[in-house]
Amino acid sequence: MKLNEIADRLQCRLEGDGDIVIQRVAGIDRAGPGDLTFIAHEKYLSRLPSTRASAVIVAPDVAARGAPAALLRTDQPYLAFARAVALLTEPPSTPKGIHPASSIAADVQLGPDVSVGPFATIGAGASIGARTVIHANVAIGAGATVGDDCLVRPHVSIGERVVIGNRVVLQDGAVVGSEGFGFAKQADGTHLKIPQRAGVVIEDDVEIGANSTIDRPAVGETRIGAGTKIDNLVQVAHGVTIGRRVLFAAQVGVAGSAVIDDDVVLAGQVGVANHVHLGKGVVATAQTGIPNSVDPGEYISGYPGIPHRDWLKSSAVYRQLPTLRKRVADLEHRIAELEEKLAGRRTP
Repeated sequence: MKLNEIADRLQCRLEGDGDIVIQRVAGIDRAGPGDLTFIAHEKYLSRLPSTRASAVIVAPDVAARGAPAALLRTDQPYLAFARAVALLTEPPSTPKGIHPASSIAADVQLGPDVSVGPFATIGAGASIGARTVIHANVAIGAGATVGDDCLVRPHVSIGERVVIGNRVVLQDGAVVGSEGFGFAKQADGTHLKIPQRAGVVIEDDVEIGANSTIDRPAVGETRIGAGTKIDNLVQVAHGVTIGRRVLFAAQVGVAGSAVIDDDVVLAGQVGVANHVHLGKGVVATAQTGIPNSVDPGEYISGYPGIPHRDWLKSSAVYRQLPTLRKRVADLEHRIAELEEKLAGRRTP
């Protein structure tokens, strides 16, 4: 595809030869002739003069001097690059039609242009919306509802009566509607299982990453709001409510009955305790532990999670603790010596 066409499709301002043919997208360190790359962070600007890419997506204020490639200027380079990837790469292959090796209950409602791969199973009373694609070895339980234009990748499990909205993406091995972890301790010390049979609702435009799990509760529901994106290996426990446009990075864990408001961002390996409420727009950096509720808009780090600036200061002090410990010991020793001398002078 010629660069001027790409610029038009991405709504970027072109500086350079629009007749260059772009064949691929690549990171700036590996890009070569025929590749389109991008710079979205100022720390990579030093690599612009040495790139071998044919074109680079950059911000409007990036200096063109020394750039060996054509430039596509936009206010949002990363977003433009994401669109370029979709434009210049082939989407993964998808099943077409209903594979004869699939197992679909007689009363399942299939919308127009649904595709079902081999060895997929769809239980009684389920409903699959128009143009939804179900890959091989997917299991959809009885009474489940899957909306229009969804993509369900191989080995996904959707439990009984789970409700999934439109344009939802479930990556390989995701489990939606597994039983929550609930046990009551009995008098003899054993644990009685609490049946987890209530509902799970996934709203529109949600993506759930590979091998992530969304548990159903004993009562009420587990709900994930519209536009939320969940990475791989994330655990959402029973009865959790997640708002709209929330972002969870890999290995986030949210305990039962927690409430996550709109626009919250949890980086990798963040842990959220049960019944905690995170206000709108909270951001937690990687490996933050959150045992208590957090007010809207807070930016937190560490365990327990505290304001990020305070955590940075505390981390700086932590590195100095061995030195501080030695200084305190020395001071205590010197004070003891002074007290002995003063005591000796007072003795008649």
